[in-house]
Amino acid sequence: MSGRAPFLKDLGWRVEAALFGLYTGLFRLAPIDTASDVGAWLLRRIGPLGGVHRIALRNLEIAFPEMRGAERERLLGEQWAQTGRTFAEFGLIDRIAADTSRLEVVGFERLQAIAAERRPSVLVSGHFANWEVMAAVIVRAGITCQVTYRAANNPYVDLAIIESRRRYGVSLFAPKGGDGSRELLAALKRGESVALLNDQKFNGGVAAPFFGVICHTAPGPTRLGLRTGGVLQPMSVRRLKGARFRVTIHEPITLEQTGDRTADIRAGVEQVNAFVEARVREAPEDWFWSHKRWPTEVYG
Repeated sequence: MSGRAPFLKDLGWRVEAALFGLYTGLFRLAPIDTASDVGAWLLRRIGPLGGVHRIALRNLEIAFPEMRGAERERLLGEQWAQTGRTFAEFGLIDRIAADTSRLEVVGFERLQAIAAERRPSVLVSGHFANWEVMAAVIVRAGITCQVTYRAANNPYVDLAIIESRRRYGVSLFAPKGGDGSRELLAALKRGESVALLNDQKFNGGVAAPFFGVICHTAPGPTRLGLRTGGVLQPMSVRRLKGARFRVTIHEPITLEQTGDRTADIRAGVEQVNAFVEARVREAPEDWFWSHKRWPTEVYG
């Protein structure tokens, strides 16, 4: 933490962090499947009561205009259950990763090759199912990897999150923004890899289609990929049943290098958006629908 927060603000942070610790601690006391089931049950009932449910419904209208209202509601019920499971499983990823029967990995040899060759790579994905599981698989492959993250507003909660991730081997983090970009570039120059989720709205990003509607996407992964051989390594995760997952390491995305950097970045972003869209279409209940992905005017 930089500087010293006012007493009342610091006290509020500490109380919030204590509640967060109680929440994660209670779930760690339970068997994995029980914790996951309880999380699903809770958020399936609580999620639809908030304003973000309306955002999620509008997102589904944009992505699947042909879908009937009842089907959207059913799908969102499944999404809330998925999100509840993910929240409940957050403090349990070390135990999930240690149980090989819970993680099926397709294309694992692609990650193993990156590790064996010490090849600096840019791994990209989105907020599918429990996205924390992908980081555990990267670690299992033996890849030294910088994982981007957005720090929690509460610094004590942020420290708890970092410690939780360290339990399953993720110990390198790069904050988002300008400082993070410099850290990622430095990591690639050292021969390390970087992993980024590239499926959320990024104001000022590259305008590219997503479900046929223009949105703005962070160009960072594509820029990094162009600097490291013109390849992105996409990954995804599907929830199979309960707290069991299939992580897929897909065919690499080859980036165009025509000499027109602006056009090449745009083409790369379009490929990333197409990859994410294809995964969402395969299992829409697995994606995190509760954030505003498209421009504000689209929601109007």
